[in-house]
Amino acid sequence: MPKKAEAPASFESALEQLEQIVSRLESGELPLEQALNEFERGVQLARTGQQTLQQAEQRVQILLSDEKDAALAPFTPENE
Repeated sequence: MPKKAEAPASFESALEQLEQIVSRLESGELPLEQALNEFERGVQLARTGQQTLQQAEQRVQILLSDEKDAALAPFTPENE
């Protein structure tokens, strides 16, 4: 089982890593075990990216809320 890789520093970094993984997998030149490890890392990156996008969407919805009298509350991401 591969070691758990560290989370990328930014969304953009995660996206770049994911693109590189896809490229390596599409080449078809990786041995099976290495391809599985790359695929696993890609899934982790995709899930992290999806979560980041969902949090950003929540923040935008809060900022664009039509309720002018709504009480302001600090945004707290689920993973913190």
